[in-house]
Amino acid sequence: MTNRDRPRRLRRDGVRSLVSETGLEATDLVAPVFVDATTDERIPIKSMPGQERVPVDGAVDRVEEVVSTGVEAVMLFGIPESKDAEGSRAWAQDGVVQRATRAITAETDATVITDVCLCEYTDHGHCGVLEPDAREAPTLTVDNDATLDLLARTAVSHAEAGAEMVAPSSMTDGMVGVIREGLDDAGFDDVAIMSYAAKYESAFYGPFRDAADGAPAFGDRRHYQMDPANGREALREVRLDVEQGADVLMIKPGLPYLDVVREIRREFDHPVAAYNVSGEYAMLHAAAEKGWLDLDAVARESLLSLKRAGADLIVTYFAEDVAADG
Repeated sequence: MTNRDRPRRLRRDGVRSLVSETGLEATDLVAPVFVDATTDERIPIKSMPGQERVPVDGAVDRVEEVVSTGVEAVMLFGIPESKDAEGSRAWAQDGVVQRATRAITAETDATVITDVCLCEYTDHGHCGVLEPDAREAPTLTVDNDATLDLLARTAVSHAEAGAEMVAPSSMTDGMVGVIREGLDDAGFDDVAIMSYAAKYESAFYGPFRDAADGAPAFGDRRHYQMDPANGREALREVRLDVEQGADVLMIKPGLPYLDVVREIRREFDHPVAAYNVSGEYAMLHAAAEKGWLDLDAVARESLLSLKRAGADLIVTYFAEDVAADG
């Protein structure tokens, strides 16, 4: 080796930070917040250490905790007081997310993003209206086209409550187009859509389904969420959402799909989001509790990998801890 070939020169303290390629700022992060209309106190989520369901009356306090760390955006998920076959509490004017959004936007400076899906609101736990005889059907369970209008109604109700961005997550074909049309017709052409454009049928969602009380009562979601084996399919899914008016493109989960994040970054000039999901969060906590990993270090490294792959923003349960650590 010659003296010309010494990359270690750039790893010295003082120099290292000057040539660091990837940054991770509090403003890159979105903190999920679970708002529960069935409780009047905070409820710890056992499978997600440090995360809680908060009552509607406590939503403002919870969001103020988030923004005090420097994180500026939250994503709201609702647990309603009742459920039915259509998930009608999803678009109710006095629904849990609508009430929380109004309070948060009135009393804080946080940017409010709302999850637009029906699985937390349906009594069967699927992401839309069921097809006839769906409980016995061996194949598709959700009526795609019958679900679209309900998603649009939900998104408009969130915008009316003050949401600055809506995030449809059901992987319903055509959802971005009908939501964009619904928002525009209602006078909310300035409300952005962050589409879960490539959402996989992943084993990493388990803790979230406990947190949001949204597990399917029967069957699974493999007929409308993407096959984990498929990468090229993601390009098709994302392209359709771009054509329909998506403003931000979400890949979910994040870490097992870094290749997809990278491909979407290369192919499209839209902002790219990655969801660092509940299972990714829970497994790092579990390893840290065993003393096998340094939690703060692996959390930051995980999020840096998503940024390095091409994510512009990251939805993560680590948001507050990473932001507070600088």
